[in-house]
Amino acid sequence: MATKKKLVVLSGAGISSESGLRTFREMGGLWEEYDVMEVASPQAWERDPELVTRFYNERRKQLLNCQPNDGHIILHELEEHFDVEIITQNVDDLHERAGSTKILHLHGELIKARSTVDENLIYELNDWELTSDSKCEKGSCLRPHIVWFGEAVPAISEATEIVSKADILVIVGTSMNVYPAAGLIDYASSNCPIYIIDPNEINMSSYGNRTFIKEKASIGMRKLFEILVS
Repeated sequence: MATKKKLVVLSGAGISSESGLRTFREMGGLWEEYDVMEVASPQAWERDPELVTRFYNERRKQLLNCQPNDGHIILHELEEHFDVEIITQNVDDLHERAGSTKILHLHGELIKARSTVDENLIYELNDWELTSDSKCEKGSCLRPHIVWFGEAVPAISEATEIVSKADILVIVGTSMNVYPAAGLIDYASSNCPIYIIDPNEINMSSYGNRTFIKEKASIGMRKLFEILVS
């Protein structure tokens, strides 16, 4: 049996927005009367952990009412034909719920919390609500398992390794403007074909072996499936 080609996917907010998840951009940089930086940074946590917790509780509650869309489902279907690995900037679990099996979350996971004294103590939440009474086994408060603005991205080294082994690279739902994620494309081999799915123009003129599919994620992924599998 022939070895499957490695298909690496870089996914962003555009694929999840079709499931009804509001992106930071759609929030206009604001949540209620607060700038997003005031609820998504280490300084915000130190200043007002209850406000930060409430922000992520609301996002988690919204996620529970969302379902994977065709873009997520087609990525799972591609596993029949390719060795698919997804590197996502999204913190939702919609790729998992669609059935994808190899997913690396660059920016953390909304459905998890972690200890404030030991970052290796990570817990999956059974509900949308995290409270100030939620403690780790060492007795400290739990914080959202999210990489906040200004924090290091621990998974970036693993992500670069995955991209370097790609036979095919797909970019869907992300403009690749946010670093360090934006730099991942530079680790793809020079002969690796790159497919970019986005309804908006994305400037990637410096990458020669590229194909643009100017569609939203669900339609673009179906077109990609037809290109790769037909």
